[in-house]
Amino acid sequence: MTIFPALSGLDVSRETQARLDIYLALLRRWNPRINLVSQATLDNAWGRHVVDSAQLLPLCPQTARSWVDLGSGGGLPGIVVACMAAETHPALSVTLIESDARKTVFLQTVARELELSVRVLSQRIEAAHPQHADVVSARALAPLDRLLSYVERHVAPGGCALLHKGARYDEELSTALASWDFSYEIYPSRTAAASVILKIEGLCRA
Repeated sequence: MTIFPALSGLDVSRETQARLDIYLALLRRWNPRINLVSQATLDNAWGRHVVDSAQLLPLCPQTARSWVDLGSGGGLPGIVVACMAAETHPALSVTLIESDARKTVFLQTVARELELSVRVLSQRIEAAHPQHADVVSARALAPLDRLLSYVERHVAPGGCALLHKGARYDEELSTALASWDFSYEIYPSRTAAASVILKIEGLCRA
């Protein structure tokens, strides 16, 4: 196993590196047409998108067998997680939920090109059949209070959510705790000094 400096200390094989390279090439090719990510972020796509997404996987419970990514958009973090998991968590199935039909075509294209065993649901999060996932992820999707209603729909009993949050995460936590009961852990982001990953478990309405 080789450590690639571009991944800031994340261990990936050459096969995984190749998949991630192809993914970013597809992201750059499609982005002008359907605005998958901010064009300005593509200059630092490894750090801004790949590492930012890949940092979730080490927080995944070893017993997890299913992962659902909500509002996947351009495949962040879901596609990156699937690329990494193909090597490190081969038993983990990944489902991407995205309501924009153009983005789901992109996600399906990426999955086919990278030979990833992922399922893409072209539906609204609140309309999709409950997925009962061991892990639910979301990146830049909604304020925490609203996001937790999506998590509640799709997380399995005993499962967890891994959520990217920005500098005002503490305010979002305070607001959410007025309506929800849950335990949480805070992990500093590897890619943005003021951002965090929230790991949420035991979610139920207050």
